[in-house]
Amino acid sequence: MPSNIETLLQDKKEDTLDYNHLLKKFPWIVEDNHYCILSPDSDGFLCGLLMSAIKNWKIIGFYDDKLAVINKNYLQKNPIFLDGEIFRKGIRSMGHHMLLVNKNKKPSNFDEGFSNCIQPNLFRNYDKNTFRLKYPLATIHLLASIIAFSKKDSDNPLIIPESAIPPLFFTDGVFQVLFKYPENVLNWLHYLRIHEDWNPLKKIFENDSYTVFTLMKEMNDFFRERDKISINKERGDRLKLSDTDGKKYNIIESNTGFCHIRSDAKNRAIQFLSSIGKRTSWTYKEKDWQCWENLQFFKFTKGNFKSDKKRITIKAFQEFIERDPLSWAMTSGDNIEYTLEFPHKFSFDIYKTNN
Repeated sequence: MPSNIETLLQDKKEDTLDYNHLLKKFPWIVEDNHYCILSPDSDGFLCGLLMSAIKNWKIIGFYDDKLAVINKNYLQKNPIFLDGEIFRKGIRSMGHHMLLVNKNKKPSNFDEGFSNCIQPNLFRNYDKNTFRLKYPLATIHLLASIIAFSKKDSDNPLIIPESAIPPLFFTDGVFQVLFKYPENVLNWLHYLRIHEDWNPLKKIFENDSYTVFTLMKEMNDFFRERDKISINKERGDRLKLSDTDGKKYNIIESNTGFCHIRSDAKNRAIQFLSSIGKRTSWTYKEKDWQCWENLQFFKFTKGNFKSDKKRITIKAFQEFIERDPLSWAMTSGDNIEYTLEFPHKFSFDIYKTNN
């Protein structure tokens, strides 16, 4: 008898991502010389390293759902958010959370709000009813596949070395998901067309030279490398910018009214970036990471349905969207965590034009 997840996947086994259509709709993702804002964790770091190395993008700040810090000199550069969906028509973003409650009863402005967002769950029209089928990998896996597809016929295709396996399996807990939800992972690997020769992730996920024991040993070595960077209450694979209550952390205000990242936190982040940059061959380039000083600070309001004593229903979701959230994620079948643009609002020119 097939499992519940196999039943849900029954009519989705042949789905594959149409990269040509994606690039036609979102050409900016493979353009050179853009500016981006990252999530301050290993997935965001990997995305920043890739786009700096391959597309000469500059990293100008971070957004962690409670606050943002963005280099004041680049606020009007129409930045792109990597590893986090932004519900604003004029802002380009990319993420992989579950966002939709019911695909047949979307709020009227839902598609418009995410019209500039690259989002795998939305590509497949997944909602709360198919929560178990949500994208199980990290943003970097989709981003690397997109970049690789765009370069597959060039003289300089994207190559990812075997040494990148630990960070690419570590990020977002992918190494745990592989064996916990194998049916769903295999389906998504097929969807991303990782089995095709042009995709450098084929060597990562279909690597015959890595036994289970070898992988365990490599992951253990990676954890220990990470732990050398970690300090009390701050893991080495992320940049802590806020406490659980939303108060800023490792962000120092100056007399000018702008901020900078505390020097020891910056140095730990760069140490981790340099480590994973070496493993992936996406070297950390200081000139491209303009995200440590001259920062404008934005504070937001974080909430969730459980704290609001709300159930995830079509009506509750519609009322929630009417509050004009900046971003959100369905973190389980019974909770949505969200961010409201209060007390601060972003000040991007294109944001003002479309908001």
